[in-house]
Amino acid sequence: MDWDEMLARLKQERDELELKLHLGKKEAAAEWERLEAKWQELRATKGPPLKEAARETAEGIGEELRKGYERFRKLLS
Repeated sequence: MDWDEMLARLKQERDELELKLHLGKKEAAAEWERLEAKWQELRATKGPPLKEAARETAEGIGEELRKGYERFRKLLS
């Protein structure tokens, strides 16, 4: 998966979850804030070409966001 595709997928999932957050289930707000901080960190990481260490960090954040979004989705269920 390339950089733009990863960001597009995460953005879509983020946008869907943000909408659900606004529709209810405010108890998930703390988790959302934590995920938003990670999203901002990922967005601040410049896209390709990345140095290998930065790429690994960005990929780790992306994976953490993906898992966090899964947990968040369960909180909203």
